[in-house]
This record gives sequence, C-alpha cells and structure tokens, in this order.
Amino acid sequence: MTVHFVGAGPGAADLITLRAASLLGVADVVLFPGTYIDMAVLSHCRDDADLVDTQELDLDRITAVMVEAHAADRDVVRLTSGDPSLYSALHEQTRRLDAAGVPWDVTPGVPAYAAAAAIVGRELTVPLVAQSVVLTRTQARSTAMPERESLAAFAATGATLVLHLAITRTRELMAEVAPFYGEDCPVAVVSRASQPEELVLRGTVATVPALVEEAGLRQAAVILVGPALASASDAESYLYSTERVARKERLR
Repeated sequence: MTVHFVGAGPGAADLITLRAASLLGVADVVLFPGTYIDMAVLSHCRDDADLVDTQELDLDRITAVMVEAHAADRDVVRLTSGDPSLYSALHEQTRRLDAAGVPWDVTPGVPAYAAAAAIVGRELTVPLVAQSVVLTRTQARSTAMPERESLAAFAATGATLVLHLAITRTRELMAEVAPFYGEDCPVAVVSRASQPEELVLRGTVATVPALVEEAGLRQAAVILVGPALASASDAESYLYSTERVARKERLR
C-alpha cells in the first residue's frame, strides 16, 4: 500500500481537491494535524477509518504509525494543513518512509496564503506595484532560519510578504519591515482562513500589532504585507492589454 500525503487546504471541508476527497474516502488510516485543520475535513473519511491526531506525536511516532499500517496492508492518508509543499515536514517524513521501504505520493492542496488572499479579496501581484511574493516564516521556538534568509533581506525587495508561523512576533516583525515598507503600508492578518473561527484583521505596519494582541491570536494565522494589498494603481497586465491586442493585429 502507498502512504498518501494530502493537502487538507486551509480548513474548509469543501476546499480540498477531488483527489483528496477520493483518497480520504477509501483510507483505512488517516493522520491529521488537529491543531490546524477543521474537523469538518474529516467528514470525507470512512466511518470506520482509524483517525490519528498527530499534534502530540513526534516524527518518529508518526512514521511508526504509517509503517505499521503499511505492513498490515492498510491504506494511509497523511493530511497536512494547506499544501504539503510548505512547512509540512514532508521532507523529514518521506526520508523516514524511504528508509523503511514504504512507497508514498503527494496530493497538493489549497495553501493558506491563497485562501487568505481570497478572503481579503486581493491579488498579491499588481502590475508596476509588486510582481513577486515571498513566502517565509520567522524563528521563535522553531527551527533556525538560514542566515541568508533574513526578513530584512526579503523586505528590501519590496515584494509582497507572506509570513507563516509568525503571529506571536507580529510587533517585532513589523518593526523590522517598517524601514522598507513604511508604517502606512497595508497589512492583513487572516486567522484560520475558511474555518468557522475565521478572523480577519486589516491595518498597517504601524497599527496591526495592537490589533493582533487585542485579538489574542497565537497560532494558525497568516500575515500579508505589501502595497499590493491596497494599490490604487490603474496599470494593467500586458497580457490582457489593448496595446498587446493592437500589436498582434498589426503583425498579422
């Protein structure tokens, strides 16, 4: 049997892929991160499936559950919040499965930052304002960041910043990006995007720390920073511009 790493999306049961729903519907064992996903996602599982909450388990124990299920010829889904390509410990888990000779595959999911952008109704790349998005996190009680990946280095580019796993350090982080974006730069914080407890805070680099502290946010939140969030630019993408259409007509 194969272990399927499946992106559970941002939380809503109807924001998973058709493939994810199909895999959940036949799985014998489903491991899920109870801290981050809405339990409604598990409504896609069989009634008799073994559901394992991994929030209190280390990687070795998580791997042991998957290896044991594989040895018993049981189908396994390992749910990750959002998309497995971001902060899912996919690398660590698949390395252990490879060592144990257990096959695996990956099904993508809707990433939290995409859900957050949808909720605030903003494109993160606006022509002539921002054409890059930086997905990063910060270090607190977590794995050290590579020295070359400082927040200041990313902020210096002026790209739209998406900060994961950073909500408890909002005040410190806004002070760090203020010299690059200015205190009036728009910021959006989306907590538990698409889940029943969803909360959206809108402010600026200067004001959002107090909003986060007042709301008491401690986890499962994404911070979006950048001028694209409130751009009044009337610049348009060349791909869809009348100038491009006219040029194509001239070349015919």
